[in-house]
Amino acid sequence: MGNGFFQVVDSSSFITLLQRFKAVGEEMIALDRGPGRVLSRDVVSGENLPLVDRSCMDGYAVRSMDVFGASESSPAYLECGEHLPIDRVSKRVLGPGECVGITTGGTLPPGADSVVMVEHTQDLGAGTVEIRRSAVPGENVMYAGEDVAADSVAVPRGTELRSQDIGLLAAIGVQEVPVATRPRVGIISTGDELVAVTCVPRPGQVRDVNSHTLACLIREGGGEPVSYGLVRDDLASITETLQTALAENDTVFISGGSSVGMRDLTIQALESLPHSEILAHGVSISPGKPTILARVRDKAVFGLPGQVTSAQVVVLVFGIPFLRHLAGAKRPFDVSCRPVRPAVLDANLASKPGREDYVRVRLVPEEDGFRAVPRTGKSGLLRTLVEADGLLRLDADSEGAVAGSLVDIWMI
Repeated sequence: MGNGFFQVVDSSSFITLLQRFKAVGEEMIALDRGPGRVLSRDVVSGENLPLVDRSCMDGYAVRSMDVFGASESSPAYLECGEHLPIDRVSKRVLGPGECVGITTGGTLPPGADSVVMVEHTQDLGAGTVEIRRSAVPGENVMYAGEDVAADSVAVPRGTELRSQDIGLLAAIGVQEVPVATRPRVGIISTGDELVAVTCVPRPGQVRDVNSHTLACLIREGGGEPVSYGLVRDDLASITETLQTALAENDTVFISGGSSVGMRDLTIQALESLPHSEILAHGVSISPGKPTILARVRDKAVFGLPGQVTSAQVVVLVFGIPFLRHLAGAKRPFDVSCRPVRPAVLDANLASKPGREDYVRVRLVPEEDGFRAVPRTGKSGLLRTLVEADGLLRLDADSEGAVAGSLVDIWMI
């Protein structure tokens, strides 16, 4: 591939390349295991919810025409034929001048079209009820199928299930849900300088950070990380590990070896694999410019920078949304869906046009909001992320941001 930095793509083009990859398979899981998972198919309701017209309040079921104009000073008087328990369905059609006592959730009797709250009524005895408020058709009534109609989509494909979605599915009798399989992600860390966290590094050595941080980020993104340990800077070793990881996973994240230079072994290893294609060698973001994207058969391989902060930022910006894409989520790459918090920028920030910058910031509480304090530093410094609450994104067409301006901070 040669000097890959001359084939850098912008952020938008990189995302377009990622969107070419197809979603993974699906599995059926118990309803209570659904939160956080993405529906792989529409869930269609087999029944109306509610099943019948129901009362939303304790009170009296009435014909709205019988209480038209009723008020405190000019009440209507109706005859109450019965008080319905919540589990009883009346078969008698409500006639003119009649009402029926009803509880919240009770089935509306035939002929009734509204419910007057008990607070606006007075039981006068001998079956007579004083109604002190008018009602319009449908008032305090849940119609059959108003929540979900039979044979309609209750929860659509691509929904990341929340507790409220689970509640709706439970209400229509769903016991299992079809969800996208969690993408399996192979993690490979390369570099002769890397040692395990159990080792005491000598000068020139560092403990492996990326395997651990990437695994955590992958889990947070809904993936299943599979670590392949530390791999020496040796073409045969990297190639063999890549082949194994690709055979056993849906995608692979390999860190290290993605900078320009004589030791750019990741590119060589990828190019040596059958049915491989380098899609991008560099992306115009900072930190994280020396990022590789390759396709091997139908699977994506991320070649991440070896610098720990750069690798984490790339996974946050592209890797986690890609895992959500593989899981069939809606709009996984849409930056407007990121959790943001407004804050006042504490210092001037310069940005190079044509490059999308992600500045680590710490949020300091103020009386009227938050102040965003940039935590700038070299991409190899872990503390810039440890001390950060979020990232400030500076667009590629921006020349920076001015102190005192209101900015949106992507919470991480």
